[in-house]
Amino acid sequence: MDTRFRSYKNHFPVLGKDVYVDASAILVGDITLGQDASVWPLVAARGDVNTITIGQRTNIQDGSILHVSRTSDKNPTGHPLLIGDDVTVGHKAMLHGCTIGNRILVGMGAIVLDGAVIEDDVMLGAGSLVPPGKRLASGFLYVGSPAKQARPLSDDEIAFLRQSADNYVRLKNDYLDELNV
Repeated sequence: MDTRFRSYKNHFPVLGKDVYVDASAILVGDITLGQDASVWPLVAARGDVNTITIGQRTNIQDGSILHVSRTSDKNPTGHPLLIGDDVTVGHKAMLHGCTIGNRILVGMGAIVLDGAVIEDDVMLGAGSLVPPGKRLASGFLYVGSPAKQARPLSDDEIAFLRQSADNYVRLKNDYLDELNV
Protein backbone atom coordinates (compact mmCIF):
# COMPACT_ATOMS: atom_id res chain seq x y z
CA MET A 1 0.00 0.00 0.00
CA ASP A 2 1.32 3.43 -0.99
CA THR A 3 1.06 5.60 2.12
CA ARG A 4 1.58 8.83 0.13
CA PHE A 5 -2.02 8.76 -1.04
CA ARG A 6 -5.00 8.50 1.31
CA SER A 7 -8.71 8.60 0.68
CA TYR A 8 -11.17 10.70 2.62
CA LYS A 9 -14.93 10.11 2.28
CA ASN A 10 -14.41 8.16 -0.94
CA HIS A 11 -12.22 10.86 -2.52
CA PHE A 12 -8.75 9.77 -3.54
CA PRO A 13 -5.96 11.84 -5.14
CA VAL A 14 -5.94 11.71 -8.95
CA LEU A 15 -2.58 12.00 -10.70
CA GLY A 16 -2.02 13.18 -14.25
CA LYS A 17 0.54 11.67 -16.59
CA ASP A 18 4.22 11.76 -15.58
CA VAL A 19 3.61 13.17 -12.10
CA TYR A 20 6.24 12.82 -9.37
CA VAL A 21 5.22 12.66 -5.70
CA ASP A 22 8.05 12.14 -3.21
CA ALA A 23 7.78 9.16 -0.87
CA SER A 24 7.63 11.48 2.17
CA ALA A 25 4.76 13.65 0.83
CA ILE A 26 1.16 13.04 1.97
CA LEU A 27 -1.86 13.73 -0.25
CA VAL A 28 -5.28 13.16 1.30
CA GLY A 29 -8.72 13.34 -0.30
CA ASP A 30 -10.03 15.30 -3.27
CA ILE A 31 -6.79 16.36 -4.96
CA THR A 32 -6.04 16.48 -8.69
CA LEU A 33 -2.54 16.90 -10.10
CA GLY A 34 -2.02 17.91 -13.74
CA GLN A 35 0.46 16.37 -16.15
CA ASP A 36 4.14 16.81 -15.28
CA ALA A 37 3.37 18.22 -11.80
CA SER A 38 5.77 17.46 -8.95
CA VAL A 39 5.32 17.30 -5.18
CA TRP A 40 8.57 17.26 -3.22
CA PRO A 41 9.63 15.95 0.22
CA LEU A 42 7.48 16.60 3.29
CA VAL A 43 4.61 18.31 1.47
CA ALA A 44 1.24 17.86 3.19
CA ALA A 45 -1.85 18.40 1.04
CA ARG A 46 -5.27 17.82 2.57
CA GLY A 47 -8.30 17.97 0.29
CA ASP A 48 -10.71 16.80 2.94
CA VAL A 49 -13.37 19.50 3.33
CA ASN A 50 -12.94 20.96 -0.17
CA THR A 51 -10.93 20.33 -3.34
CA ILE A 52 -7.32 20.95 -4.30
CA THR A 53 -6.36 21.29 -7.98
CA ILE A 54 -2.70 21.53 -9.01
CA GLY A 55 -2.02 22.45 -12.64
CA GLN A 56 0.30 21.11 -15.30
CA ARG A 57 4.06 21.53 -14.86
CA THR A 58 3.50 22.97 -11.38
CA ASN A 59 5.92 22.12 -8.57
CA ILE A 60 5.19 22.15 -4.85
CA GLN A 61 8.50 22.28 -3.02
CA ASP A 62 9.70 20.75 0.24
CA GLY A 63 7.72 21.29 3.43
CA SER A 64 4.83 23.18 1.86
CA ILE A 65 1.31 22.91 3.31
CA LEU A 66 -1.78 22.90 1.06
CA HIS A 67 -5.26 23.06 2.58
CA VAL A 68 -8.80 24.32 2.01
CA SER A 69 -11.79 25.82 3.85
CA ARG A 70 -15.09 24.05 4.35
CA THR A 71 -18.47 25.25 3.23
CA SER A 72 -20.56 27.28 5.66
CA ASP A 73 -23.76 29.35 5.78
CA LYS A 74 -21.66 32.48 5.16
CA ASN A 75 -19.63 30.84 2.39
CA PRO A 76 -21.65 28.06 0.70
CA THR A 77 -18.77 27.00 -1.59
CA GLY A 78 -16.04 27.29 1.03
CA HIS A 79 -12.58 27.94 -0.37
CA PRO A 80 -11.03 25.29 -2.59
CA LEU A 81 -7.32 25.55 -3.39
CA LEU A 82 -6.78 26.16 -7.11
CA ILE A 83 -3.21 26.30 -8.43
CA GLY A 84 -2.66 26.99 -12.14
CA ASP A 85 -0.09 25.78 -14.67
CA ASP A 86 3.66 26.47 -14.56
CA VAL A 87 3.61 27.52 -10.90
CA THR A 88 6.64 27.23 -8.63
CA VAL A 89 5.69 27.03 -4.95
CA GLY A 90 8.84 27.59 -2.88
CA HIS A 91 9.94 25.62 0.18
CA LYS A 92 7.70 25.83 3.27
CA ALA A 93 4.99 27.91 1.61
CA MET A 94 1.46 27.69 3.02
CA LEU A 95 -1.46 27.93 0.60
CA HIS A 96 -4.90 27.86 2.21
CA GLY A 97 -8.14 28.06 0.21
CA CYS A 98 -6.78 30.50 -2.36
CA THR A 99 -6.53 30.78 -6.14
CA ILE A 100 -3.09 30.89 -7.74
CA GLY A 101 -2.98 31.75 -11.46
CA ASN A 102 -0.56 30.56 -14.14
CA ARG A 103 3.19 31.27 -14.23
CA ILE A 104 3.51 32.27 -10.58
CA LEU A 105 6.48 32.10 -8.25
CA VAL A 106 5.40 31.77 -4.62
CA GLY A 107 8.52 32.53 -2.58
CA MET A 108 9.85 30.36 0.23
CA GLY A 109 7.84 30.64 3.43
CA ALA A 110 5.09 32.73 1.84
CA ILE A 111 1.54 32.39 3.17
CA VAL A 112 -1.55 32.89 0.99
CA LEU A 113 -4.88 32.78 2.85
CA ASP A 114 -8.55 32.05 2.15
CA GLY A 115 -10.16 33.73 -0.82
CA ALA A 116 -6.95 35.45 -1.94
CA VAL A 117 -6.38 35.50 -5.69
CA ILE A 118 -3.01 35.77 -7.39
CA GLU A 119 -3.47 36.60 -11.08
CA ASP A 120 -1.15 35.26 -13.83
CA ASP A 121 2.53 36.23 -14.13
CA VAL A 122 3.27 37.25 -10.54
CA MET A 123 6.24 36.85 -8.21
CA LEU A 124 5.43 36.73 -4.49
CA GLY A 125 8.51 37.36 -2.37
CA ALA A 126 9.83 34.96 0.27
CA GLY A 127 8.08 35.29 3.62
CA SER A 128 5.24 37.41 2.23
CA LEU A 129 1.70 37.20 3.64
CA VAL A 130 -1.33 37.56 1.36
CA PRO A 131 -4.32 38.25 3.63
CA PRO A 132 -7.77 36.71 3.11
CA GLY A 133 -9.60 38.01 0.06
CA LYS A 134 -6.73 40.10 -1.33
CA ARG A 135 -6.16 40.13 -5.11
CA LEU A 136 -2.64 40.48 -6.57
CA ALA A 137 -2.74 41.92 -10.10
CA SER A 138 -0.86 40.32 -12.97
CA GLY A 139 2.65 41.42 -13.91
CA PHE A 140 4.07 42.55 -10.57
CA LEU A 141 6.41 41.59 -7.75
CA TYR A 142 4.72 41.61 -4.33
CA VAL A 143 6.59 41.56 -1.01
CA GLY A 144 5.93 42.00 2.68
CA SER A 145 3.42 41.21 5.38
CA PRO A 146 0.84 42.10 4.26
CA ALA A 147 2.02 41.74 0.65
CA LYS A 148 2.25 45.00 -1.26
CA GLN A 149 2.94 45.68 -4.92
CA ALA A 150 6.67 46.48 -5.16
CA ARG A 151 7.22 46.99 -8.90
CA PRO A 152 6.37 45.68 -12.37
CA LEU A 153 8.13 42.49 -13.47
CA SER A 154 10.74 42.80 -16.20
CA ASP A 155 10.44 40.77 -19.40
CA ASP A 156 13.29 38.55 -18.16
CA GLU A 157 11.45 37.90 -14.88
CA ILE A 158 8.25 37.00 -16.70
CA ALA A 159 10.23 34.59 -18.92
CA PHE A 160 11.84 33.12 -15.79
CA LEU A 161 8.42 32.09 -14.41
CA ARG A 162 8.00 29.53 -17.21
CA GLN A 163 11.71 28.60 -17.09
CA SER A 164 11.44 27.79 -13.38
CA ALA A 165 8.53 25.43 -14.06
CA ASP A 166 10.44 23.83 -16.96
CA ASN A 167 13.48 23.32 -14.71
CA TYR A 168 11.32 21.42 -12.23
CA VAL A 169 9.80 19.28 -15.00
CA ARG A 170 13.34 18.23 -15.99
CA LEU A 171 14.28 17.59 -12.34
CA LYS A 172 11.19 15.46 -11.65
CA ASN A 173 11.91 13.50 -14.85
CA ASP A 174 15.38 12.73 -13.48
CA TYR A 175 13.80 11.51 -10.24
CA LEU A 176 11.27 9.37 -12.13
CA ASP A 177 14.12 7.88 -14.23
CA GLU A 178 16.00 6.97 -11.04
CA LEU A 179 12.92 5.20 -9.68
CA ASN A 180 12.51 3.17 -12.87
CA VAL A 181 16.13 1.93 -13.05
